[in-house]
Amino acid sequence: METATAISADEYDRFRTYFYRKTGIRFEDSKRYFVDKRLESRIRETGHDSFRSYFMALRFEAAQTELQALTNLLTTNETYFYREDYQFRAMVRDVLPEIARHKRAGDIIRIWSLPCSTGEEPYSIALHLLEHWPGIETWDVEILASDIDTNALEKARAGCYGKRSIGFLPRPVLDRYFEAKTSDVWQISEMLRRSVNFSRANITDVNDMRGYANIDVVYCRNMLIYFDDQSRRAAVETLYGAMSPGGFIFLGHSESMSRMSGLFQVRRFADGIVYQKPRAENGG
Repeated sequence: METATAISADEYDRFRTYFYRKTGIRFEDSKRYFVDKRLESRIRETGHDSFRSYFMALRFEAAQTELQALTNLLTTNETYFYREDYQFRAMVRDVLPEIARHKRAGDIIRIWSLPCSTGEEPYSIALHLLEHWPGIETWDVEILASDIDTNALEKARAGCYGKRSIGFLPRPVLDRYFEAKTSDVWQISEMLRRSVNFSRANITDVNDMRGYANIDVVYCRNMLIYFDDQSRRAAVETLYGAMSPGGFIFLGHSESMSRMSGLFQVRRFADGIVYQKPRAENGG
């Protein structure tokens, strides 16, 4: 028997169209159960007695705090330290040395992780810089990290992680940069927590993206697979506009820039494929 909050097929279509316009994320029919359960939870918790009532309030809420709460529930945060670590090796062995060769004294190298989830990726970047890149002694590096999920960002700033998150960290790295808070929780050092600038950002929102410019390295792994072709192309163009000429972008292992856009050049390094924004309009 259906409950008062049961969501019809038409209501599901209306919601996913609205959510797509707001975030660029499109839910397929196969995600129906996942979305319904989270919508029904928010309907109950906000005191509404039907999807219609909840959805009207959601659409017309000026502060969009409920949209944020719902977004936090509907976005996934599957990550851990040193995930796809061959890309971090490519960064310190090939990408950063090439970027540094084109910098002038006093320039800042900017690295951006999005979506950064609960922080494992940007902190992994910082750890690889400290452990494996001699250039960190010479160059100032700014690490930016953004996500649409405010709950994930709070966890990232706190920097506390369980056994699953740290499972691939070498023991010496864990001992040097983490403090055991309990038998099952480790907190990354305050120095590293302060080295990453975390902020909420939605790549489909022009206003959110205005603060991102002159980025030399982008990690955008396993986000674009949740977008449809139109949103994907728009997101890639946004990333392209935020990057410095000659900047590099890392995608997830199942993603291919050549299937999304012709803006970037393919660079093949010993540790993997990276995509580069041309240094000049003619690709030179």
